[in-house]
Amino acid sequence: MQGSKSAAITAQVTKLEMTSPPKQSLPMPVNIHTAILRVLDIPLAYYRFLYLRVGKRWHWTDRLRMGDAELAALLHDKRTSLSVLYVNGAPAGYFELQQRDDDVVEITHFGLMEHALGLGLGKWFLLQTLLAAWAMDPSKVKVSTNSLDHPRALQLYQQFGFSPVATGEATIEPLTDEELLAIAKKL
Repeated sequence: MQGSKSAAITAQVTKLEMTSPPKQSLPMPVNIHTAILRVLDIPLAYYRFLYLRVGKRWHWTDRLRMGDAELAALLHDKRTSLSVLYVNGAPAGYFELQQRDDDVVEITHFGLMEHALGLGLGKWFLLQTLLAAWAMDPSKVKVSTNSLDHPRALQLYQQFGFSPVATGEATIEPLTDEELLAIAKKL
């Protein structure tokens, strides 16, 4: 298996903020059994599984490159909140919130696994994420998205009340075959 370095990808990043809770209400999706469970002490292998399954198509890499100690310190920090979406009994997505020191909650990760896309869950799950973020009583909620994300991500965030506050570029280094193999051995 060749693990040559993949070509870097440039992404356009948009940082967004909202300063009041969403006013929308959405019905729970019908004919689908859903549950959102907060995970208080997530095993690292399970977190990496979720992160890879949700983020691979969007080129999420940062957390997969972290060592066990660094990842555990981040995930088990009392300011981190992680909740997993289950659909018909199987994991289908997750969101991760970080309480910042300046009375801000950041949605650091949010997404659905591929098998959950197209079921009408995206807007409903984002609303649940926002309700969880605002339950932490912040003065504002932040999120970042980029041009490698779902094509409607920016539009969806804005529909829920986020406003763009900054744009820029980021360089993403895709995972090599060796990195993917090493991750698979940790799962």
